[in-house]
Amino acid sequence: MRILLLVTLIFSAAANAQTNPSALLDIKQLDHDRVLKAADAALNEKPVTITSFKNPRSAGGVHDFSSEGDYWWPDPAKPDGPYIQKDGMTNPDNFVDHRHAMIKMSMQVAALTSAYRITNDQKYADAAIKHLVAWFVNEDTKMNPNLQYAQAIKGISTGRGIGVIDTVHLIEPARSAQILARAGVLKGAELGGVKKWFADYLTWLTTSKNGTDEMKAENNHGTCWVEQVAAFASFVGDQDKLGMCRQRFKEVLLPMQMSQDGSFPRELRRTKPYGYSIFNADAMTTICWICSTPQDNLWNFQTTDGRSVRKAIEYIAPYIADKSQWPFNHDVMFWEQWPVRSPVLLFGGLAYREPAWLDTWKKLEANPTNDEVLRNLPIRQPVLWVD
Repeated sequence: MRILLLVTLIFSAAANAQTNPSALLDIKQLDHDRVLKAADAALNEKPVTITSFKNPRSAGGVHDFSSEGDYWWPDPAKPDGPYIQKDGMTNPDNFVDHRHAMIKMSMQVAALTSAYRITNDQKYADAAIKHLVAWFVNEDTKMNPNLQYAQAIKGISTGRGIGVIDTVHLIEPARSAQILARAGVLKGAELGGVKKWFADYLTWLTTSKNGTDEMKAENNHGTCWVEQVAAFASFVGDQDKLGMCRQRFKEVLLPMQMSQDGSFPRELRRTKPYGYSIFNADAMTTICWICSTPQDNLWNFQTTDGRSVRKAIEYIAPYIADKSQWPFNHDVMFWEQWPVRSPVLLFGGLAYREPAWLDTWKKLEANPTNDEVLRNLPIRQPVLWVD
């Protein structure tokens, strides 16, 4: 269904001031059936949090999120010794139950909140709130607000800063909570509890060793740190951290990661250069969407040598439209599963009034099922982001 309307876009509060596109999508109409199908399937699903799964190799407790480095494997020469790395090659035996539970919750809450925005039916909001309370408020089932034990490696580390990327899947739940709060349906002690969790997590992200290690990463991990801090700060109303995200985007992310042509050399050097290039561009445009203001519009920002987020979109968009033109190595795994309906084309298309990018976006798969793709696609419900 291809619907491109020349109307005035009413942005949600976080994106309200950043741009005034002339060529826009009617997102609610475009995604109506897709959203309601997913929301109806989630309506009667009981919340399942990380407390339902235990990683026997984790140094943390029942409320501590745990995951293991994807690309780490047993050493054939020392089966009981420390793991060894095989970059880009996912070990299917590593513990990922907490990540899968978080992704499922993220998808459920985002679909239910989107359905509420479309229909104004209270049942969808109530169902979304049940998941939010279970994960972030209920003392018996909630997750502790840290990622101290994420991306552990057997025999090497009980948890690493690199694991912070796992909580990109809390971006849409935070956005959902923000929308439900503004609608007056998430309120009182429940709203206070969810906000406190994200405020506490923001403190951990910006002060802990693992959090600040991730902040300093010079590839997509550093980008996703800013993306998360921006999303969570927007929800809790932390203007200082939003300002820090804008500054870091301009002074660190673009200068350190982008080449003059708009590519990301550190992602191109990986064994999955295509998927990682899209992933990093997705994160950069999401930062721009959340953080831009009339006084500090990241869409219009460029470095003194001309690098900008627009260049990043212009670089990757043709390869999303026609993957066969990709001039670099194919990804070692999951090459066939990309591209999907990534936010780089949605947010970029709206911000820069580029109907061609939006047309490409609409043609792509909106409901991927591959675990690797889902892991790298935390922005799945545009109804949450665009009115």
